Amino acid sequence: MARRLPRLLALTAAVATAFVITAAAPAQAAAQDYVALGDSYSSGTGTGAYIETGCYTSTHAYPYQLAQQIGANFNFKACSGARTNDVLANQVSALNSGTDLVTISIGGNDAGFADVVTQCNIPFSNCNDDIDNANAFITNTLPGRLDTVYNEITSRAPNAHVIVVGYPRLFKGNNCSVINGISAAERERLNGTADKLSAAIGSRAAAHGFTYADARTIYGGHAICDSTAWINGLSWPIIESYHPNRLGHDGFTTLVAGLV
Repeated sequence: MARRLPRLLALTAAVATAFVITAAAPAQAAAQDYVALGDSYSSGTGTGAYIETGCYTSTHAYPYQLAQQIGANFNFKACSGARTNDVLANQVSALNSGTDLVTISIGGNDAGFADVVTQCNIPFSNCNDDIDNANAFITNTLPGRLDTVYNEITSRAPNAHVIVVGYPRLFKGNNCSVINGISAAERERLNGTADKLSAAIGSRAAAHGFTYADARTIYGGHAICDSTAWINGLSWPIIESYHPNRLGHDGFTTLVAGLV
């Protein structure tokens, strides 16, 4: 019996050491469940390479890049052309109480911003009425539509961190393209509309306790015609016009990753 005691003590010590090591080792964190909602500014339209061309989703889009960076379980629901009603009808069903992270860009198509820019680009046209209509919509109607979407996100994903991603100003002061019919005055007014859109989205996001990623903070010096532009000008295919390019989505990725 006496000879077995050292062995027993050694075995006991080994078990105790293993227990301490196991207890001290940190548990591996579970991957976040991440759902990306929104329109073409989230799907990656403008980056030139697409997973599919129904929604023009891209591996270069900031949600895809972000999901790779944080190792998330990723559900990519953003779709080119989406409006608030499309998010409600086709995208929010991906959310649930286990959703950890949501990103969304929405509202630009509701305001018809792309259509206004297209109208302004027609040579010898006057798009001031179109800009006025978009501004009125942003002030009077868009906030209510955003509230409906944001309420639904909160209802379906009550535990999620929600990051609302805004839109940048598109234009630098000069006109760098002979095929760009947008005058200097129109570019200034369109940038003003982008500011109104950003203010409306940021205000409603804050009211719902969401984080707002203001794209204007990173796109300064990277507008259309800047030396390092992050936004396409008038392009072919036309759907890529006035959308962030790959550099733009890299910038979005850095912005949003800093808020996760």
